[in-house]
Amino acid sequence: MEIDDLTPAEQRVWRAFATGATVDLRPDGEEDGPERTVRATVLRALLLNGPREPGEVAALKVLGARITGVLDLRHATVDSMVRLGHCRFDETPRLAGAQLNYLSLRDSVLPGLAAARSRVEGSVRLTRCRIGGPVRLGGAQISGALFLDEADVTAADPAEPVLQLNQLTIDDDLCARGLRTRGLIRLDGATVAGSIDLEDAELSNPGGHVLDAESLDVGANLLARRLRAHGRIDLRGARIPGRVDLLRATLSHPGDTALRASSCVIGEIWLRGGPPIEGRLNLRRAEINQLDLAPEKLPDQVRLLDLTYTFLTPHEPAERRLPMLERDDGAFDPHAYEQLTASYRRIGDDRAARLVQLAKQRRHRLTLPWYGRLWGLLQDASVGYGFRPLRAAVWLLSLLAVGSVAFALERPRPLKASEAPDFDPVFYTLDLLLPVISFGQESAFAPSGWHQTLSYVLIVTGWILATTVVAGVTRTVSRQ
Repeated sequence: MEIDDLTPAEQRVWRAFATGATVDLRPDGEEDGPERTVRATVLRALLLNGPREPGEVAALKVLGARITGVLDLRHATVDSMVRLGHCRFDETPRLAGAQLNYLSLRDSVLPGLAAARSRVEGSVRLTRCRIGGPVRLGGAQISGALFLDEADVTAADPAEPVLQLNQLTIDDDLCARGLRTRGLIRLDGATVAGSIDLEDAELSNPGGHVLDAESLDVGANLLARRLRAHGRIDLRGARIPGRVDLLRATLSHPGDTALRASSCVIGEIWLRGGPPIEGRLNLRRAEINQLDLAPEKLPDQVRLLDLTYTFLTPHEPAERRLPMLERDDGAFDPHAYEQLTASYRRIGDDRAARLVQLAKQRRHRLTLPWYGRLWGLLQDASVGYGFRPLRAAVWLLSLLAVGSVAFALERPRPLKASEAPDFDPVFYTLDLLLPVISFGQESAFAPSGWHQTLSYVLIVTGWILATTVVAGVTRTVSRQ
């Protein structure tokens, strides 16, 4: 391409390329006038066969241009920096399979970006871009960072993802603060060595997924404070050793799952502040070191089957934590109660741990046949399944008082008057109540009439109290 075939604007770009100087076409002139128009074919020729000057670093740096035609660099090798800021592209740049040094399109307007399987040795900057079609970066390898902060991306076809980042590899961070999307972001199978920053982002795809990030591998954190997501976030199988920060986030997907983090391995999840989650929260089979979860953040439905966590913060009374387990719409899961019990024991709150275990027994009772439920009700009413031993003492003392008074007023007859010991109504009642200990009173006297019925009641009640107390003591000993 000869320089005489170029327009004045293109000549400025051509001459500046060899030294890497910036050409600013924004001042004066109409927005789409000829003094701002540069053909994509000219840019392609520059990047592939542009002039070089000894001792200078060639670079394409253009601001405020209207780029006509298709910038086609598919499978090309470009060793120069590409910086096209505040530009307007008439056609979607095609960079699939290209090898680039550095790419910046910040503050530009594009109908889309096709750069699947490309390789960039530096960073890719799409800061504040307005993109009216899909951004295809699937399978790309970026040695630096990917910047999407304050970008606005909308796909013309609602069925097509707006950001196709599946199998993407980033050796630094994915910076997307203030990102606005209308449609699906696909990040499944992606690898980000640093952090993903979605703070203050607004992701909207009502009735569908806003973020599909299955098997995502992040080296540090997923930061999403004040995120506004209207659609489903799917992190199934993700590995995030740092924290998933959702402080003051708005998660909304009514009638379906709002956040799915099942089968994940995560260092910390922070879910506090902001409105309650609208939709289901799914943490099944996840492994989390610290679960920072405010009770008021929980939706009406949660799924916690086989969820494992080490610490649960902030510290809340058991009465505020138990509804979380009762909202699980699946079958009874004793593991969830054991996890909550263990978290209370780690901080020394044994009372809360006992309340959780009591709630577990009551929930388990609902799964039993009628005779099991009846036995459970007796244990619950008598000694709280052994977790309320003081209640057993009250029952024993009350029954001891009733029996002692009753038998003192009307002594039972001795079986063998010559061999019977002196009758003691207190120890006779204890003999009936305690199934193991014997004071020699029960075997020596035989009550009759209503006293005989009372003795049967004391014996049965004593067995119930004894078995439940022994069960409670056994659980205490096994914990220690």
